[in-house]
Amino acid sequence: MSDAIKHECGIAMIRLRKPLEYYYEKYGTPTYGMNKLYLLMEKQHNRGQDGAGVANIKLDIQPGKKFFSRYRSIDAKPIESIFKKISSQFAEIQEKKPENYLNPDWMKNNCDFTGELWLGHLRYGTHGGNSIDNCHPMLRGSNWRSRNLVVAGNFNMTNVEELYQKLLDLGQHPVAKVDTITVMEKIGHFLDDENQKIFNQYRGSMNNVEITQKIEEELDLGEVLSRSCKDFDGGYAMAGMTGFGSAFVARDPAGIRPAFYYANEEVVVIASEKPAIKTAFGADYDEIKELDPGHAIIIEKNGDFRFKQFTTPLEKKPCSFERIYFSRGSDPDIYKERKELGKLLIPKILEKVNHNLCDTVFSYIPNTAETSFIGMIEGINEYLVDLRKEVIKTGDQVKIDEVLSLQARVEKLVIKDAKLRTFITDDEHRDDLVAHVYDTTYEIVKKKVDTLVVIDDSIVRGTTLEKSILKMLDRLEPKKIIIVSSAPQIRFPDCYGIDMSKMRSFVAFRAILELLKDTNQESLLEEVYHKCKEAVKKNSTVNYVKEIYSKFTYEQISDKIAEIVTPDQMEAQVEVIYQTVEDLHVACPNNSGDWYFTGDYPTVGGNRVVNQSFINFYEGNDHLRAY
Repeated sequence: MSDAIKHECGIAMIRLRKPLEYYYEKYGTPTYGMNKLYLLMEKQHNRGQDGAGVANIKLDIQPGKKFFSRYRSIDAKPIESIFKKISSQFAEIQEKKPENYLNPDWMKNNCDFTGELWLGHLRYGTHGGNSIDNCHPMLRGSNWRSRNLVVAGNFNMTNVEELYQKLLDLGQHPVAKVDTITVMEKIGHFLDDENQKIFNQYRGSMNNVEITQKIEEELDLGEVLSRSCKDFDGGYAMAGMTGFGSAFVARDPAGIRPAFYYANEEVVVIASEKPAIKTAFGADYDEIKELDPGHAIIIEKNGDFRFKQFTTPLEKKPCSFERIYFSRGSDPDIYKERKELGKLLIPKILEKVNHNLCDTVFSYIPNTAETSFIGMIEGINEYLVDLRKEVIKTGDQVKIDEVLSLQARVEKLVIKDAKLRTFITDDEHRDDLVAHVYDTTYEIVKKKVDTLVVIDDSIVRGTTLEKSILKMLDRLEPKKIIIVSSAPQIRFPDCYGIDMSKMRSFVAFRAILELLKDTNQESLLEEVYHKCKEAVKKNSTVNYVKEIYSKFTYEQISDKIAEIVTPDQMEAQVEVIYQTVEDLHVACPNNSGDWYFTGDYPTVGGNRVVNQSFINFYEGNDHLRAY
């Protein structure tokens, strides 16, 4: 994606189901769990580079011994930093106390990160500073093991204000008004409540030590989730561990955020992406299952697991951006879908180049667009096969010779020259950075003759196109440049994980503003503003921002975007082709979440966010977050 936006966070959980001795004997190392978690996280490193964290719980540890360990890092390579720190203690013990290195009892009692339950998190911050305190896993501590809660997640809540107020109504004093804190404290409150209910049930018939054991045997995490999550509005895959060793991963009722699990007699594993589980545990893809929306996988203290519907599922709307861009393309289904996204664009591309492949050069903007580019070229080749069949039927030898030699001209025109994360800088200085991110290959284009067709996964802001890529490609002196987006036009904010909440950031919205101005319809903005104000006031479920897009065709908006991203003094003609929403669903039939393209939000909170985002724009408060 040339206009980089923040990824989704990633989670990884492992529960070792056998006694520790089993892994020491079978694998010859005390680091089996650590090694597997490292693989799970490293194979999802694309999901978070702002920070990472790891937590570990030891089961049945004696009082006076540490049962919980946690490291978090915001270093440049946070995963590497964390696991170097963890593994260094193992290396030291192996060197200085080799007789204890393969003694599971000694290791468990004397060494951190030697427990049976692991939780890892990769962070892309969508809100709040990039400090160590904002890194997951988050801890809610207590002297009672069963009241300890560790939480990590891939989530954004649209109703933080409401959740915060509910905590106040419960009598709590939250330290911050952010979704991470409100989620953890809400779950923690009902965890405390379940503890107290069991304590009250046995008080008088057992001593406190016996009751503590009963709590750990009988505490129902499914009930905790049912009571705590009923007010959540957002997209989430939340993972949690208690101090005594039970755990859960809960998925939002619309299935917006991904969660996959795998289990055998040795482990229960949950992660945000299937390929990570495949790589770490060698599982077949059909053995890796998707957690159902509105359900949680609950792992008991004894290692058994079950599934619990903790909230009413909504219409399933998994995020389609996971397929277009976020998730790793090594997943075979995602790979096929991305190729299909490229292939479905062929009719529009051929129309734009007048079917003249002799004077057309195909390329892509690295690196994640490469798979859709492969699909695009496959589509061109299929077109050529059909064309050759038709020409051969004519019997015209000259034309037959011409068409048999015709093939798609493929070149690597765009090269990412520097690893600059332009999305982490402020708006004022981003332009200066993006101008230096890419370079190009010279002397392979027929000057003033060739059309360049360059595919990208999506066009969000248009900044990199305008400030860097188009200027760079224009130096090759083509006749025309066609930028192709394998995703549809991004028109609306996302509030379920991606940091896209400011209306003016979207080049499609900027195009609408220009079109309204060109057609003397700017009064519509005020009309929509008043409707949005009323909608937010009444907590309406209507997205009124849709009205401003309904005035123009898809092609009109694409053409205006092409004008906007065209730099001054550009010699080549610039056109933009976007994927249609209809073809997106053809390519990705099982991930139908498309609210950033259509404005059809899967939860009530999404409509509130889009209306508030428009209000912020209209009132000149674009710097404010809409949720």
